[in-house]
Amino acid sequence: MHAAAIRSATYVASIFALYVAGAMLVPAAVDIYYGNSDWAVFAISALATGGLAIATAIATHSQRPVLTTRFAFLVVTVLWATLGVVGALPFYAASLKLDFASAVFESVSAITTTGSTVIVGLDHAPPGILMWRSVLQWIGGIGVIALGLFLLPILKVGGFSYLRIESSDIEDKPFSRLNSLSQALLAIYLGLTILCAIAYSAAGMRLFDAVNHAMTTIATGGFSTHDASFGYYDGYAVRWVGTVFMLLAALPFSILIVITLRGRLDAGRDPQIRLFASYVTAFVLVIALERSIRADVPFPEALTAAAFNFVSIISTAGFASEDYTTWGSLAVMLAFLATFVGGCSGSTAGGIKAYRFLIMGRMLQNGFHMLIYPDAVRSLSYGNRVVDAEMQRSVVLFMVSFLAVWAFSSTALAANGLDLVTSLTASLTALTNVGPGLGPVVGPAGNFSSLSDFAKWVLTVTMLLGRLEILAVLVLLTPSFWR
Repeated sequence: MHAAAIRSATYVASIFALYVAGAMLVPAAVDIYYGNSDWAVFAISALATGGLAIATAIATHSQRPVLTTRFAFLVVTVLWATLGVVGALPFYAASLKLDFASAVFESVSAITTTGSTVIVGLDHAPPGILMWRSVLQWIGGIGVIALGLFLLPILKVGGFSYLRIESSDIEDKPFSRLNSLSQALLAIYLGLTILCAIAYSAAGMRLFDAVNHAMTTIATGGFSTHDASFGYYDGYAVRWVGTVFMLLAALPFSILIVITLRGRLDAGRDPQIRLFASYVTAFVLVIALERSIRADVPFPEALTAAAFNFVSIISTAGFASEDYTTWGSLAVMLAFLATFVGGCSGSTAGGIKAYRFLIMGRMLQNGFHMLIYPDAVRSLSYGNRVVDAEMQRSVVLFMVSFLAVWAFSSTALAANGLDLVTSLTASLTALTNVGPGLGPVVGPAGNFSSLSDFAKWVLTVTMLLGRLEILAVLVLLTPSFWR
């Protein structure tokens, strides 16, 4: 890896840090409005971040780099690491008195839209801190896609190969020009956020809560302004609003753009959307019927609770309206399985994602066929398109890496003294960016604050790996990358 590429990646990160510094003024204004003294923390953090970013940008400014796959991998990792550290500054300096490991954990949990938190007493937390958590998740929700659209054009290198780093969509892009895609994506993302905030407000949330929850819902992040999350609110309306918008946010944004701006409803026939809708429906109905029959819960209540909590897990939003681990062993088992699946590619959701399950299913089907007919030659299709060998290989590499990282992080947590359930589910929920795990420590009624600094660092790295689809980070650890 040439020093020029590292220099250019640092330059891109410094430019992006300027945007983050500007974003810090939002919670500063909120604290000023509510009369909280933490506004100074955000103002000073913004000035310090902005000043350092400008100095770094001047020092590292050079000729436009040549966009290569290697450079794209480096930029992805540097950008997310930068945002994680910069976003932690207000948490570390604010009146919450978080230590550095906890501040970075909270920041990375926000930008990766994981939603795990180490903050206890959200109901009485400074409003600026609550807003900063939501702003970070909103920025992170657009993920690597938005970073590529905003920052790589500054370098005049485009963003489509950058989009492919996260394997965010195996379909062709809906627009041939980057500017059109960028504007449309932002319009849809912002429009959904505004609509969600209005719907939450109409359903009974106060305006501050509605705005915060709208940002974290569309980002499928899961940060709430209350320790009880959605259990703080009574009635069905708020939960169904959340369910609908979590489902929308877990759909491919490229397809939402095509449907909204071009009126092509046929785009909704994407195979991954059908699969996503199928397993969401199956999870929800099984739990709703089981609770209605065995626990004698009225079906409308059971359906509302099952829909909200399991859509939250599958979309990797991570909200909770109640402790679903008390629903019985079937619910716990299905919650564990739902943590793996995730939403669609090109969405704000994490997890393994529906298109990978489709491709793996077709690969398995072809494998069985070739056991019977060894000389047969069969192509693998995704809808009307043939999936090439490179895409099949990337899916296999992802799955192997996923299992390896999960095993390694679970073992590290167990070595730190955590029990089996906590170790397995905390590492899994970090890798899939879901938020809550299982058990009394990290479950939907728990909190990550009691974990050691070592465990928090392990989970912080795991969250970043999960958000960047693992391979984009692991490739940096190979010796050949730096030759």
